[in-house]
Formats: sequence, C-alpha cells, structure tokens
Amino acid sequence: VYLYHSYIVYEIMQQEIRPLLAVDIIEQLHRQFALLSGGRGNDGAPIITFPEYSGFSEVPEEDFLNVVTYLTSIPSLDAASIGFIIIIDRRKDKWSSVKASLSRIAGAFPGNLQLVLVLRPSRFFQRAIADIGIKLHKDDFKMKIVMLNSLSDLHGYVDKGQLTRELGGSLEYCHSQWIHHRTAIENFAMTVKTTAQMLQKFGTDLAEMELPNDIQCTKDLLTAHTNKHNNLKDELKLALKQGTTLLGCIKEQAAKSENHKLNPDEMENQTTVERLLAQLDETENAFEQFWCKHHLKLEQCLQLRHFEQDFREVKVSLDSLWESLTSLSVIGDCLARVEQLLKDLKTLEEKAQVSLSSLLSLHALHGDQLIQSNHYAVDSIRPKCVELRRVCDDFSNEAKKKTDVLSKSLQIHTGIEKWCESGIYLLASQAVDKCQTQEGAESALTDIEHFLESAEKTLCLQISVLKALKRLEDVQEMFEKRHVSLKRLSAKQTRPVQPVAPRPESSPKRPSLKNPTRTTGSQQRQFDKRSHSFLFFCLFFCRHIMTELIETERLYVEELQSIMEVQNLSHLTPPSLENKRDVLFGNLPEIYDFHNKTFLRELEDCIEKPELVGTCFLKRKEELQVYEKYCQNKPRSEVLWRQCGDSVFFQECQKKLDHKLSLDAYLLKPVQRIHQIPTHEMLKCSKSEGTAELEEALATMLDIIKSVNDSMHQIAITGFEGNLSELGKLLMQGSFNVWTDHKKGHSKVKDLARFKPMQRHLFLYDKMLLFCKKREETTDGHEKTPSYSFKHSLKMSAVGITENVKGDNKKFEVWYNSREVVYIIQAPSMDVKNMWVSEIRKVLTGQLEACRGTHTHTHAHTHLSPNTKIGCVQHTEGGFPVYSYGHVEF
Repeated sequence: VYLYHSYIVYEIMQQEIRPLLAVDIIEQLHRQFALLSGGRGNDGAPIITFPEYSGFSEVPEEDFLNVVTYLTSIPSLDAASIGFIIIIDRRKDKWSSVKASLSRIAGAFPGNLQLVLVLRPSRFFQRAIADIGIKLHKDDFKMKIVMLNSLSDLHGYVDKGQLTRELGGSLEYCHSQWIHHRTAIENFAMTVKTTAQMLQKFGTDLAEMELPNDIQCTKDLLTAHTNKHNNLKDELKLALKQGTTLLGCIKEQAAKSENHKLNPDEMENQTTVERLLAQLDETENAFEQFWCKHHLKLEQCLQLRHFEQDFREVKVSLDSLWESLTSLSVIGDCLARVEQLLKDLKTLEEKAQVSLSSLLSLHALHGDQLIQSNHYAVDSIRPKCVELRRVCDDFSNEAKKKTDVLSKSLQIHTGIEKWCESGIYLLASQAVDKCQTQEGAESALTDIEHFLESAEKTLCLQISVLKALKRLEDVQEMFEKRHVSLKRLSAKQTRPVQPVAPRPESSPKRPSLKNPTRTTGSQQRQFDKRSHSFLFFCLFFCRHIMTELIETERLYVEELQSIMEVQNLSHLTPPSLENKRDVLFGNLPEIYDFHNKTFLRELEDCIEKPELVGTCFLKRKEELQVYEKYCQNKPRSEVLWRQCGDSVFFQECQKKLDHKLSLDAYLLKPVQRIHQIPTHEMLKCSKSEGTAELEEALATMLDIIKSVNDSMHQIAITGFEGNLSELGKLLMQGSFNVWTDHKKGHSKVKDLARFKPMQRHLFLYDKMLLFCKKREETTDGHEKTPSYSFKHSLKMSAVGITENVKGDNKKFEVWYNSREVVYIIQAPSMDVKNMWVSEIRKVLTGQLEACRGTHTHTHAHTHLSPNTKIGCVQHTEGGFPVYSYGHVEF
C-alpha cells in the first residue's frame, strides 16, 4: 500500500477541470464589459455587474459567452445555487443598448438568475422609451427585471457595502488586481495537480518495478531513483513557495487598513489557496513516507546482492576445500602412504581452519546483521547462513571421520608391518641344517605353527585395508611353502635327506589358480579367508550406515513424540489456537504413527541384512507420501506460529517438556527428515544383493522430495481461474528469463521485448504450461511465502518447441502453431534447460502416441524432416477433416 495514494491526492486528481481559465480569455477580461466584484446580495447571491461600456453591442458573441461563463464558475456552488444578481448600468446609454443587453443576457447567461437590476438611461426621452419598452418586451426576456431611476433606488435592493464606488458603494475593487489573483490562483492549482500527477506516476513506476539481480544494476537503479526523488522534491518546494507567496499577497490585501475586510470572493480565494497548500503538504508527507520505505527496500536489495555475491565467493572457497577433502583417500597401500595421508589431512585441516573461521565469521555476521535489521528477504538470507554453518560442520565431521579411519588404518598397517618383519626374521633365524633331523624339523614346525596362529588374529584387522592384503598374502605364501617342506622333513624317511641350501635370490611366486593340481587345502582355506575379508569389508560400511539410519530414526520418533506431548497440555491452550490445532500441527499424528508403529520396526529388522533396506523403502512408498500433505500445510502453520508463538502456552510447554528448542524448530523436523534419509550412501557401499532395490528406493525418495517441493510451489499460484487439478500431473517448475517475440507486432515493441526479459516462474503440467510472476511482500518484518501471480498459459496440445536458439545455448522457444507469439525462455543452466526440453518433448510425444491409439476413425500421420519432427493427427468433426499438431524443432 503506497501512502501517496491518499485521499488528498485522489481529490486533487478528481477535481472537475474548469472549462475556462483566466489566461485563456485574458484580453476579454481586460475589456471590463462584465465584472465579478465580490459583492453579495442580502441572501448571499453573487453580484455580476455590467458597467457602462460603449462597445457592448460590438462584443462578439463568443467573447461575451466566455466571459460570462467564466465569471459564473468562480463563486462556490452554494453561492451559485442561490442565483446571481445582475446589475446593468446604462445611465448614459439608450434604450436600444438596454434592450440589447437584456436580450443577450437572457439568451446566453449560463447561471441561475435571481434578479436583474437595470439603471435606466438618465435622459428624459430615453427613460420614457425605456419604461414603455420594458412594459412591451418584459415577457420576452423571461427574467425578473427591476428598472431603477437612481443609485439610491439601487441601494434599496443591494447594501452599499456590497457595491463598488462607481455604484455609490464602499466595496474596494481593482480589476487588474482581480485578474492577477485569478491567474495566480489557477496557475497554482494547476501546479498542485501536475505535481500530484508526477508523484503518482513516479510511485506507480516504483510499485511496478522489479528489483535487479546484480549489484551494479541495483546501484544504478538506486542512483536513478534518488535523483528522480530529489528532482520531485525540488518541484514540491517550488510549488510550496509559489502557494505561500500567493497566500501572502491575498492576506497583504486584507491588511491594508484596520477596517478593510476581504469580500466573499477574496475569502474564497484565500480558502482555496490554503486548501491547496494543505493538500500539497499532506501529499509531500505521504510521498516521503512512501519514498523512505522504497529507498530502504532498494538499500536492502543492494545489501542482499552484496550478501549473495559474498555467499557465492565463500561457497566457492568452501567447495574447493570440500573437494580437496573428499579427494583425499583414506586407503593407503603401505605404512608410509598412510602416514603421508594423515600428514596431508592435518595440513588441509590447518589451512581450512583459518579460511573457515574468517569466511564464516565475516559472512555469517553480515547475514545475522541483515536478519536483525528486519530485512525483507530474511527467509532467503537465513537459509544461506545456515547452509554455510552446515558446510563448515560437514567439513569438520568429514575430516574427523577421515582422521579416525586413517588412524585405524595406521594401526593396522603398523601391526601388519611388525608381523611381517617378525615372520621374515623367524624364517631367517631358522637354520636349515638344524631342520634336517626329525627333532629339529618338529621344533621349527612348532615355531611356524605358533606364528601362523598369530596370523589369524592379525588377519581380522585387515578387513578395512584391501591393498595391504597383498603383502600379507606374499608373506603367508612363504610360510606355507616352508610349512609343507618341514612337514615332509619331520616324517620318517626311508632314505636320507640331502641338505639343500636356500636360494635367497628366488622370490616366492603366487600359486597359479589355473592349475588345480597345485592348489592345496591350506591354500584354499587362505583364499576363503581373503574372500570373506573382502565381503566383510563391503558389508562393514553398509552396516555402519544402516546402524546410523536406525539411530537417527529412533531419535526422530522421539522428537515427534515430544511434539505430540504438547497437545496434552490442553488446559494452557490460548484462545488464538482454538480449532486451529490442525493448522499448526498439520498431519503430524499420521506421520508419528507411521514411523513409530511401522517404519522404525521394519528398519530394525534390516540391521543384520542391510542389503534389504531398499525393499523396506519400496514397500512403504505410498505411506511416505504423507510428507507431501505436511509440507503443503507448512506455510499456514508458520503464519499461525508467528501470530501466537510468543504466548505463555508455548513457553510453558517448552519448560514442562524440557525442550531444548522452541516448538517451531521441532515442527520443521519432518521437512528436514524427508531430505536426509541416506539411501544414496548405502547405494555407494552396496556391491552385492539388494543394489537394484536400493537404486529404486533412492529414485523413489527423490521423486517424493521433488513432488513435495513442487506441490509447495503449486499451492502458491494465485489468479488462475481454472482448476489446477484438471491440468494433469505437475511435471516441472522453475524460474526463467522470458522474452516475447510478436510476429505481427511493431518493430520497436519487438526490440524492447527482446532487450528486457521478464522474470517468470513456469509450471509444466501434462495439459498446460503456466507463466506466473513471483511476488514476495514483507509484512510486520516477516517475508510471506512467495506467491506466483498467474499471467498466461499455453495448451500443450498446440505447443511447439525449438530446442536451440542461436547465440545462447541456455535458451529454447515455445510457441503455438502459427508462431505469431514466440516465448524465448532462458534457463539458469544447461542442465535445467535440457531437463525442461526433455520433459516437454516427452509430453508432446506422449500426446502424439495417445492420438495414434485412438478409435478406428482416427488416422495418425507423422512427418519427419532433418530439422523438424512434427506429429500430426487427423480426426473428423462434422464431416470435415481437422488436424492438431505437436511440434519439436531441433
């Protein structure tokens, strides 16, 4: 609501425009053949005087009518409704002049006549003729006419104080000064009206203006509007100065002498000027109030653009740090590699610590300041601050996880390295010559078997380090060969064993799996152990994520239960919440029952078989749709919370239930939960059974999230007269730059349309494409949920699409068959464009396929060319063929 649209401005704009102004007939007024001296009759009737004027009969009819019309328009409506008194002074003239004056007045006087007073010719002969003439023609004039012989007779009808000195009265009147005042007053009135119109136009332009999306444009707009405002302020000051000077002149005339009083017309002039000054002053005040709000919004817009630019820069830095962190491996194939990875991780953390603390504190502080200053875009700023803090927390948590994994890996590698070194030392310490006897072989065999038993314990530590297994297998293989050799030596021999010196230059080779005769039972057991280790490694992290999922699910159910307990404190319920609990809590009880009684138990059943969790999600796909209803109600819930969130009821609830957060934070939990279920994390770790189900479950969750988000936008559409439910499924929605190209429009209009895009939010349904304008208004320091004002729509049954527009690969076109109006749409990115083009193509292709499958009287034809694909369906109406088209251009 803009304050300058006040009643005062409205009154100025709606004033009746006078048919004539003094400046239009200035020459005729200066001839003084008719005067409005300001005198009044006894009942307040305005007096118009026709003084002695030798050339009265020669005054053109148009000039006479203009002057008389102008004079009758000056007195107030109340005075004019009483009727005018006409005084005709013809004392020095003839009866013919009197007759001509009466005839002209009777035929053309535009006002209501009360009385006509005629000072008859003073010469005896002319007076006699006048007496006879008035008797003969009195009925012709159809006016109340009184013939007067002298001024004393005139004073019997009109008080002397209301007559000028020429008529024997005391009323002071200066015709030139009267013309000057009339001209000045009318000029001032026109100035006030013009100024009000300029303010109205400026205010309308500001109200319809769309805020820029970048810093420089916002700065330019702020400068331009400030300059325009300053210019209008100067115009207002000049108008005020003009009116103040005029009012001073009128009052100065009244102060000429102590006994002088303003006549009624002069009093009305003063009142008019004072009223115009008051209107101008109130208009200025109202405009200033509006300007202050608009200027504040522009400054806040500039602050927001700076904040957004800083946010993007900070986000790039954080993304770079996050990319460096995620690219850092947690798997080292040797002890030295793991130690180096830990060192690299520590270096990255130290580097990030400085960047994160400085960037976060600076940007988050800026965002907090904007929030505390009741910025109109607080609902856009707060999530960005939250996101930055979340990214920093995610970085810290991820770094901690990697540190933990690498630390454990370091322990494993250290243990492996020690075991391998001990084993090599044991092998080297066993003298071959001592093993040639049965006793020596048995002693060495005992040492080998004891050492191999320690390998069983060591093997359990290897499940999280795959590359380290190779070195372990090589050493184990060496021991296996020595074990077999010593067993043969320890057995009773029928012939002496010849000692054979070891060949250290011979490196042990892994047995070939291609020759089954060389695979011993012991080797098969070791192979089974390694296979088990690999399988256990794959399931280890999947089970870890499953455990985390169940723990967060239990916590989520507890939080939902704590919200439900609020409803048990009904004795404290405020009046504002009576019959509105369903609005505040939505379908939360339904969500709680589903998770508490069903979903949590099914997830717990998957703890030992995490690969089955995908089936759990798919089985409950329909029940998970309850979140769409909850999220659709969330904006109404937030409005109600803002109205009654400060009541004693909620404070008592928080105290009695020992809630750490306020209720609105808990009411946000379902929205957060539906976005945080980690099916994609389990999919990364799953390498065996259940992968297909997990992939389908992930797709299902993404569909639900998209459906929830789209539905929350859809409920904010306003101004659409049809039924949205009849348009089919909502497929896509998003914001775009849109140009319109009119095939038959004026070239300048087309150029202007191409130069400046419209900001439009598009909704793609099965049957229609809606173009809406996103609107966000601030109320009591809170930004409303964005609304989408419907502008126009295109039926998908008649829409064509051009996928590529020359000059910008992010643009595409939609149009009707005739291409008289083409909508050029610019997506924010190539990915968004490709998704929309693909979805629109599916709709058009689906319509064509549907037409092909119609009844037997329908004939389908498809025409293809290298550049254009056209689906054309022919059907019959009233005996004549009718064609409908779906177009796709490449």
